Amino acid sequence: MPRQFKKLAFVASSANEAQVALAEMESLYGNVPTEEADVIVALGGDGFMLQTLHETMNTGKLVYGMNRGSVGFLMNKYSTGDIAKRVAHAVENAIRPLKMQTLDAEGNRAIAYAINEVSLFRQSYQAAKLKVVVDGHTRLAELICDGLLLSTPAGSTAYNFSAHGPILPLEAPLLAMTPVSPFRPRRWRGALLPDRLKVEIFVLEPEKRPVNAVADHNEVKSIVEVTITQSEGSTARLLSDPDHSWSDRILAEQFVD
Repeated sequence: MPRQFKKLAFVASSANEAQVALAEMESLYGNVPTEEADVIVALGGDGFMLQTLHETMNTGKLVYGMNRGSVGFLMNKYSTGDIAKRVAHAVENAIRPLKMQTLDAEGNRAIAYAINEVSLFRQSYQAAKLKVVVDGHTRLAELICDGLLLSTPAGSTAYNFSAHGPILPLEAPLLAMTPVSPFRPRRWRGALLPDRLKVEIFVLEPEKRPVNAVADHNEVKSIVEVTITQSEGSTARLLSDPDHSWSDRILAEQFVD
């Protein structure tokens, strides 16, 4: 049975195409403040969708995106027609993000959340040298690479896939650990991990080989260690059209030539 939503809030990225769409939607349907809305309709690209999901995390609000950006993998097709009906029939996806806890070279600690992935990158011309510990067991005593990322199924088609990592079905209880330009061990190309595990990454020789850590768009510079777990309490809620669901998009992406 379709859900009944009474109040829609429209938000848009700063891109001209998204702003034009926002004005069009407001003229047709009006607008309410986001805090009063049942559903937030996000107009823009994937980056804006991630930003909106982060802003609405744990609020219980649903986000329905329409593509007015460049890639739009997370978005539905843009149309001005009967938006209330489309939203009412949309499929809900509840996303549990990754929790990234960092310790930097100055002793500062920080926490950030990632819907797509947590990434570590070398900060200088020197390759990063990392130690990888999974649930208390050292799995890689020394990994030399340009970077390392841990991706959720939701983010597996993004940077993870560009780095030659596997695409994960949205329902899979897995995380993809994928290296970026690995030098040693030369034959290591990554791993699939149960999403319940704790991953700790330690930066070796941090003064000589500084490393930054990124959770989606939140970056922490000069880290010495990172702990990554699946968030226990945080949830983002995304809506997709039933004839083009997020699960179907991820599945279809594996068969693209």
